[in-house]
Amino acid sequence: MPRSSSKPPRTLTHLDATGRPTMVDVSGKATTARVASAECRVRFPADVAAQLRANGLKSAKGGIVDTAVIAGTMAVKRTHELIPFCHPLPIDGIRIAIDWHAERELRIECMVKTTHRTGVEMEALTGATVAALTVYDMCKALSHAIVLGPAKLVGKRGGKRDVGTIDGSAA
Repeated sequence: MPRSSSKPPRTLTHLDATGRPTMVDVSGKATTARVASAECRVRFPADVAAQLRANGLKSAKGGIVDTAVIAGTMAVKRTHELIPFCHPLPIDGIRIAIDWHAERELRIECMVKTTHRTGVEMEALTGATVAALTVYDMCKALSHAIVLGPAKLVGKRGGKRDVGTIDGSAA
């Protein structure tokens, strides 16, 4: 027997009552400080990881990490141009960290801050995944067996509810 809940059921906010796509009206929301963190992993074949570790993540196209950070930063600022119902937001801060997570895996974390009426989850996810795509692009000459993902929201603060955890060194 299903339990009754005092919480109203959640609905898809980007669909109107008739099921048509729509942009959420945030005009009635309070302006608050908001931060979100997302990550994406990049897993390399063993020989490629060994080569990248030996070369300090350098390639003929330039520093892989530096280029991925720049690409992720650009992506954060253009998220509203890529995802149809994202609001253009003033970005107060972006931090992208790229480190070896395991012998063959990079962890890319993107943390984004704003003070606005809507959150920056999509910006953080876009920054992390575009940085990962950039790593793939710069390393594909070594192997096409590079795997991206998972990509996920690590946490968010601000707005109606907090989710997950946010490192204290936020953007």
